[in-house]
Amino acid sequence: MAEAKTCTDPRCPAHGSLKRRGAVLEGRVVSAKARKTAVVEIPFVRRVRKYERLEKRRSKIHAHIPECIAVREGDLVRIEECRRLSRTKAFVVVKKIEGTKLRALPPAWQ
Repeated sequence: MAEAKTCTDPRCPAHGSLKRRGAVLEGRVVSAKARKTAVVEIPFVRRVRKYERLEKRRSKIHAHIPECIAVREGDLVRIEECRRLSRTKAFVVVKKIEGTKLRALPPAWQ
């Protein structure tokens, strides 16, 4: 009989005691080299009012990876805001998203 993997991470939102609140973002993992940390790139669109155009921008956010979620570079993930876990981490990976496309970005001015 296969043994089920148990999650003993206290910072896991599903199995631990970490409470989530605030922003829910989706992005692509660009680095997972640090222990239990992923760097997630979030693309967004910003309106330039002077030129009446949109410009693509991106930000990189550091997120905690719980033991029960296997994440590699290139994966699409959903991250949620939580309390500050370290100097750079205030987000936690909640789910690995199947597929290759992010959801549609809403216009910046709406």
